[in-house]
Amino acid sequence: MVVSADILNAMLQTDAYLSDLLKQSQTQTIRVRSEISGWLQELRQKAAYEVAHQQLPTRRDEEWQFTDLRELKAIAFENPPAVNLDRETLASFVLPEANHTQAVFVNGVFAPELSDLTGLPPGVFVGNLMGLPLEANYDAIKYIAHQDDASEVFTALNSTGFPDVAVIWAEADVTVTTPIHLLWLTVPTANPALIQPRGLLIADPGSSLTVVEQYGVAIAACADFTNTPPYFNNAVLEVFTRENARVNHTRYQRESGSGFHIGKTVVVQERDSHYTTQTINFGAKLSRHHLNIWQKGPNTETYLNGLTLADHAQVSDTHSLIALNHPHGVTDQLHKCIVDAQAHAIFSGKVLVPQAAQQTEAAQLNRNLLLSPQARVNTQPQLQITADNVKCTHGATVSQIDADELFYLQSRGINAEQARDLLLDAFAAEVLDRIPLSSLRQRLSQCVACRTEELFV
Repeated sequence: MVVSADILNAMLQTDAYLSDLLKQSQTQTIRVRSEISGWLQELRQKAAYEVAHQQLPTRRDEEWQFTDLRELKAIAFENPPAVNLDRETLASFVLPEANHTQAVFVNGVFAPELSDLTGLPPGVFVGNLMGLPLEANYDAIKYIAHQDDASEVFTALNSTGFPDVAVIWAEADVTVTTPIHLLWLTVPTANPALIQPRGLLIADPGSSLTVVEQYGVAIAACADFTNTPPYFNNAVLEVFTRENARVNHTRYQRESGSGFHIGKTVVVQERDSHYTTQTINFGAKLSRHHLNIWQKGPNTETYLNGLTLADHAQVSDTHSLIALNHPHGVTDQLHKCIVDAQAHAIFSGKVLVPQAAQQTEAAQLNRNLLLSPQARVNTQPQLQITADNVKCTHGATVSQIDADELFYLQSRGINAEQARDLLLDAFAAEVLDRIPLSSLRQRLSQCVACRTEELFV
């Protein structure tokens, strides 16, 4: 990629670490059709210009005041080399409900030999831009990097060097009854790797689909606290729910205990559309997920469910923004955190209800359970309302396991360990029960039980 003089001059003025990340990102080979190479060059130049004129966030920035990136900045990341995997490695990641609708990306690159898409019905495409018909490529590039916050530093960095683009596209009035599994699989390499997954999900008018987006690591042992070589996943998924479309999206992040994960999910909702998400964050040494919802028409419905499980010295940060700009919108957000040891969880949620968003119904609740005196949580639920005909509520709770509840269960003949397990299971189940795949619900429930069992040993 040829770098313009303006970008070179700006890079000299930005911080050295971000400049190094940008240089690495710009040398990444990208798999797209030659016919859209001009668009790609323009996109990368524009994104590089945005990155070069910014600084890496610090705790002096209000939106990052609780998230310290110094551990990330202590590591020099580089583009990963090509790797080979066999299908046996995928056995633990296969979801029975989606075993023939699974698209696998390895270190951000589509792996058709590991994917199984034979169960897809007519009217839906799953793959990458290279596999998308040429005419559809011209339509797809009208969506990529056109969201309202594309200039945010990590989003722009992804745009300068994503190696591939995952595409899920349901045509108008198509109902996809089989869940689609988008698996982002990381293979740690000898040198710390910069991996930049990029995805595009389009639900055309009247369509309906269920998607599970999973971030995992290809290692034999449990990923949670495995000391693999460090890596940095900087991921972006753009979701477009067109008029009267319905998307049920589960996002499950379980990176290695040595990994860093900064993700962005951007959702654009047109009139009468319906978007539901379950966001599960269990892994990574440091993770942060930005979930931004942009309402582009009236009568939208948005349901956000989240669960964070953090222990040892993990830092897990969730930032959400719901921008309601039209009347008759309905949104309901529930985010829960279970925090132990020296872990730190952060939740910051904003719901914007301007004058134009009359007759909006918005609810937001963040509930946090601390299992250790050293565990920390920072919570900032926020409603910004200027409309005068709305029903809006928000709140947050921070607590420990209730001694009275433990005593009540024990008084009914349940021992202390079982009583504690029941209370933790019930706390997590309120979110996990909303996941539409029974096999994934069961796996995650077992993971919660295993992780919380360790907390009390």
